[in-house]
Formats: sequence, structure tokens, C-alpha cells
Amino acid sequence: MDFSLGSIFLIALVITFAWFIWTYNRFIKNKNAVRESWSGIDVQLKRRHNLIPNLVETVKGYAGHEKQTLDSLTELRAGARDSGDVAKVAQHENLLTKAFANVFAVAENYPDLKANTNFLDLQQQIAQTEDQIQMARRYYNGTVRDWNILVESFPSNLIASIFKFRIAQFFELEIAAERAVPEVAF
Repeated sequence: MDFSLGSIFLIALVITFAWFIWTYNRFIKNKNAVRESWSGIDVQLKRRHNLIPNLVETVKGYAGHEKQTLDSLTELRAGARDSGDVAKVAQHENLLTKAFANVFAVAENYPDLKANTNFLDLQQQIAQTEDQIQMARRYYNGTVRDWNILVESFPSNLIASIFKFRIAQFFELEIAAERAVPEVAF
């Protein structure tokens, strides 16, 4: 079998074109995975935000004079959550997490509130929602990792630059308890 220079060039062109199509389709698949995983986070954040009015009303009945704490939680709920900027959403959610902690700290001062079944149920729903947010965050960050590897790796970065595919931002919530170094005493 005798290959001419023209047939070798044609085979190389076909292989290059096939690689181009395959790589572009990987980008589209990963881009859609990132979008889908973000929607999972968005659903959980909406669920979290929908629990806030119930929590505020329950706590108000027992600790009405803790108005500043409850107002800050309500204001954070109304904040711009749908900015499209992952870093801004994460920053907003970090503030909301701190506000939740403040409300639960206030509740510690009210034994009747801590024993209230509505409050206990809300506390449990919020804890479950926080767990769901963490799972959705891990999934999202995994899809972002895969996307970013594809965008930054050679030779797929050539296609990324042609179609202006950019790296995505990770969704990082800063929870003080997760960042704290455990204290060890002997």
C-alpha cells in the first residue's frame, strides 16, 4: 500500500477535524454539567431562603426584643442572591450563615423557644438544607474542576481560546468551624 503525501495530509486533516469536534463536544458537555450543578445549589439556596421567614416569626414570638438579629437575617434574605457571580453569591451566603448562627445563639437564651416544636422543626430543616447545600457545592466544584482542567490543558486550551471558554469560579462557603484548627490539650 503506497501512501502519497496528499493522502497522508488528508488523513491528518481528517484526524485533526475529528479531534476538534470531539474536544468541542467535551466542552459543551462539561459546560452543561457546570450549569446543571449550579442549578442544584440554586435550588438548595432558595429552600434555605424560604425557611428564613418561618424562623424569624417563630423566634419573634419568644425573643421579640432581639430585633437587630432578626432584621439582619431578613435583610440578608432579601439581598441580591441571583447576581450570576459565584463569588458574590458565596459571600452573601457566608453572611447568611453567620446570621443563622446568631439567631441560634440568641435562642440559647430562651429555654421555651429551644423546646418549641416549630423552632426545633425549623432548626432540623435548616440543618438538612445546609447538608444539601454542602453536597450540591461539592458536586458543583467537581464539575468546575473538570471544566477548568479542560479549559487550561493543552491542546484543548486551543479550542477554549477560539471559542472564548473561560475558567469557572468555585463556590466556596467559609464556615468558621470548618476552618478552625482543633485545639489539642494534653
